[in-house]
Amino acid sequence: MSAAEIKEIISFVGIGLLILALTLITLSRRKLKGIFGGIVSFLAYICLIVGALIVFYVVISGPTG
Repeated sequence: MSAAEIKEIISFVGIGLLILALTLITLSRRKLKGIFGGIVSFLAYICLIVGALIVFYVVISGPTG
């Protein structure tokens, strides 16, 4: 695998984490209540932060040569 392919896979993981965060936040706000909703919401925000950092890294690191 080349560096560009590895970077592409890493970016897909970041995008997947952002989509997972969106789904979990929506689920926790609409369907879940109490402590379970809080736990799911906390997990969603962790996924959001990690996914955003991954995408930020991929964008800032620029193109592969």
